[in-house]
Amino acid sequence: MKWSNLKRVEIFCPAKLNLFLAITGRREDGFHELVSVAAQIDAGDRLVAQLIEEDEFRLQCDDVRVPVADSNLVLRAAKMFRDRAGWSRGVAFDLQKVTPMGAGLGGGSSDAVGALKALNSLAGEPLPKETLQEMSAELGSDCPLFFAGGPMVMRGRGERLQRLDEPAASRLREREVLVVKPPFGVNTAWAYGRLAANAPDDYLPEDRAERRLSDWIGDGERSPEDLGFNSFTRPIGAKFVALPTLAKLIAANFDRKLHLSGSGSACYVWVRDAQERESIAKLVHECWGPEAWICPAKIVGRLA
Repeated sequence: MKWSNLKRVEIFCPAKLNLFLAITGRREDGFHELVSVAAQIDAGDRLVAQLIEEDEFRLQCDDVRVPVADSNLVLRAAKMFRDRAGWSRGVAFDLQKVTPMGAGLGGGSSDAVGALKALNSLAGEPLPKETLQEMSAELGSDCPLFFAGGPMVMRGRGERLQRLDEPAASRLREREVLVVKPPFGVNTAWAYGRLAANAPDDYLPEDRAERRLSDWIGDGERSPEDLGFNSFTRPIGAKFVALPTLAKLIAANFDRKLHLSGSGSACYVWVRDAQERESIAKLVHECWGPEAWICPAKIVGRLA
């Protein structure tokens, strides 16, 4: 096999938003079934992969809160790639973190996919994209999303992807959002456990979820705002009252809705213009304090 002559690769690892997220039930294997519309945004992490002489994988990160031990998905992805591709070179990873942890923005999953892409490039692309995508599903349910471009419909536990119809996708593409996160995160396993504990009340049956999604797709007059639904909104809001408190203030002052992404704690608001974006950001800081994470972004189509 012919290996690449590359010695260094830099990968953009975008965050994602769940623009629609219906958890429809729990499977016998413990995973949950979902119907979701998810899209990547033009904000995220940067991952640099550099060949080194030592036969090992190393990871450093500019955010000291990010674990750099074997549990990190970047290193787990790297070891999986080595096993599947039979590639034995050593690589040092430098992760420049933008997407916060515990946010529901898919940061760790996107970084893992970035590692697979970087290693495949350094190794001369021994594995096709389809194989990498299948591998990524073993690392995390939403990892396959980051091999796709444009808004996608996710089903199953997130691994079954279907491109959103173009007329519907065009209503989302390049639209501006303000993504915000309070100083605390939400543990994903805890959030799913909360849903399961209140079953079936917090689940949305699959037929109803599909009907809601189909109705939005089929009505070209409906806005991105109308797509917003998230099964986690009630149970997460009941525990973390800072989220519904801010939602009420944004609705009262701007006639806009605050939408939860994934299981939170990050949320987003569709914004009309820069003035509205700045005014909402000011309100977020007043409500959540200076440690709130605020990021203006756009929904992207295809990423290179």
